[in-house]
Amino acid sequence: MRELIVDNRVWFGKDGTGVPRVKKFLAEATQGLTPHTLWRAGEVDTNDQAKKQIIGLFRESRVFETPKPERLVERVLHIATNPGDLVLDSFLGSGTTAAVAHKMGRRWIGIEMGDHAVTHCAPRLRKVIEGEQGGISKAVGWRGGGGFPFHRLGPPAFDADGRLRPDIRYDVLAAHVWFSETGTAWRRDAAQPLLGVHDGEAIALLFNGVLGDRRPGGGNVLTRATLRLIRERVAETAPGFDGSLTVYGERSRLMPATLKLERVAFRQTPYDVKARA
Repeated sequence: MRELIVDNRVWFGKDGTGVPRVKKFLAEATQGLTPHTLWRAGEVDTNDQAKKQIIGLFRESRVFETPKPERLVERVLHIATNPGDLVLDSFLGSGTTAAVAHKMGRRWIGIEMGDHAVTHCAPRLRKVIEGEQGGISKAVGWRGGGGFPFHRLGPPAFDADGRLRPDIRYDVLAAHVWFSETGTAWRRDAAQPLLGVHDGEAIALLFNGVLGDRRPGGGNVLTRATLRLIRERVAETAPGFDGSLTVYGERSRLMPATLKLERVAFRQTPYDVKARA
């Protein structure tokens, strides 16, 4: 202690009579200063108040024992975001973050694996859209509005090593191929080689005997016969279509010159089917 005092590394307060504290010199610091913040319950509410809000919304609270209060999340979003920013909550829980983001004019994405995504999160957010007046609603002048799409994640297309799963179904692979090519959700249900037409490009998938069997002419291999069938489906789906065609298949029996002449890009399954980064 004497050595520290002699080296001017102990501070006794402004008048020299305070509790001694070790000085930290900025020039010697290797890390930033740790901020100390206290948000009192009177400012951001409590878990108990948040739980009462959940009970008011659903008349029960068994799913969420300690939900976050909306005022707490409001303060976090006020510090970290601006109106129009995108807020991601990958563990949506009771839906508080999405509800607050919506009321504050932020865009949001909520992800939840539990059944309460359907039983609680979506109903709560629909109540927000309808103008429910709990939480921060009155403070931010919320009167309702907006909307959200609800999507269910399909079965995985790839294994843990990034390889296409050997047991993958046609519809799962078709949805992945379509999204990889277009960035949009695949809306078709029927198993057929043509997945659809998007922005001047037709996309087809020859997989798992989609045309009835696994012989070269039966559904997995691009031949003149399968190409003719795909063209017929394109004509039915988009009359007058004159764009390019991308075909995923086990292999192609058409020569490169023929593919070029037909304006066909062939991609081999599974090697050319990539997991999105």
